[in-house]
Order: sequence, then C-alpha cells, then structure tokens
Amino acid sequence: MGETVSLTTADGHTLDAYKAEPSGASKGGLVVIQEIFGINSQIRSTVDYFANQGYTAIAPALFDRVGKGIELGYNEDDFATGRETRGKITDEWITADVGAAVQEVSSAGKVSVIGFCFGGYATYVAACTVDGVSAAMPFYGGGIAAKVGDMQPNCPTQFHFGDKDAAIPLDDLQKIKDVLQDSPLYVYDDSGHGFTCNDRDSFNEGATERAYARALDWMSQHAA
Repeated sequence: MGETVSLTTADGHTLDAYKAEPSGASKGGLVVIQEIFGINSQIRSTVDYFANQGYTAIAPALFDRVGKGIELGYNEDDFATGRETRGKITDEWITADVGAAVQEVSSAGKVSVIGFCFGGYATYVAACTVDGVSAAMPFYGGGIAAKVGDMQPNCPTQFHFGDKDAAIPLDDLQKIKDVLQDSPLYVYDDSGHGFTCNDRDSFNEGATERAYARALDWMSQHAA
C-alpha cells in the first residue's frame, strides 16, 4: 500500500521512511515509530492500518544513522542486534529524525506521533522536543519514567502499557501517573511487552483493539 521515501533532517542526515496515504481525504498526519526491529513488515502493516483509518502515516527509519536497511525479526540474534543498535541512538537523533517525518506529513493537517517499545520512548521524546506534534501515544515505552521529571510533553499525551510487561515495572507506571496527572495512562490485562505486535507471542488482539480505538479517539480530539 505504501512506498519508501527519503527524508532529510535539520542536521543534514538522510534517512528512509515508509509512507502510506489514505484512500480519501486525510484526517491528518501520523508518525509511526518503530520497535527495536527496524522498519520491518510489522511496522509497515501498522502504517498501512492507520492509513486505512484515514491518516497520512509515515514510519521514519531511526536506525539509518547506525546502518541502512536494518530490518529484523524476533529470534534471539535479531533481538540482540536490535538492542545493540538501539543503544547507539541518541535523543538528539530521535528529535531530528522524527522532526523530519513530522514535516513530511504536515501538509495533511495536524500531526500525531505513535510508537512502540523503543518507539514508545521515542514518541515521548518527540512529544517533549519536536515542534508541530499535536498529540502523542507512547506504547510500552521503557525508559519514560526516568525522563518525566526532567522532560514533559508539549502536547496531549496518552500512554499504553501491559500489566505483564517484564521490561517495565509497575512502579514506573505509577511514577508517570504521579508526574503527568493530566495524561491518561491505560494498563491492559494479560498483556506483555509488544502486545500489539501480531508476529510475537505476546500479541493480545483484544487489548490491541481497545488501545487503537483509544489512540484514534485521542487523535480525533486533539489533532483533528
């Protein structure tokens, strides 16, 4: 459905992105931020899903600064590669790369950002640092709790976590709720890390449907 496009950031970096357009008039722009597995088939299908919901959606390849065309699966070796690559990505790179993606889809209207895993963290960083973001929806982003004291969103932000996420302690969720009291934070029963990814054992279809419905409603409220 979509196509690969090239973006240029404010600091002169060139990166790829997967972009898909809705069939009719666009409701706005949406930046979809990858997990640690690059712009793989799962992320492309997520971009296509939101395009089908009426948004001009784009997924910037945030790993391009480390290596072009990194596209991983879910075996142990790929997990290790993804974690190693993610460890090299700085917040400044996230801001620049997401900023370029926001600009690419801004002609569609107000722009939201949604992201998963590493992308959930990156979505939070973008909500705090990227101009032109009207709404943000981080999904199971590790590391957000460590940031909330120093960095707070400049746009309405809605959080989504699983109650059985071994990577993110429930104490972290409480810290986010305590600091960002006006930001809805949803915790989904019987849901682990990666619960929206239908290529992983942790996939929870019902939780994904509820979470996506809430995200779409959030965008319609704040980025219409």
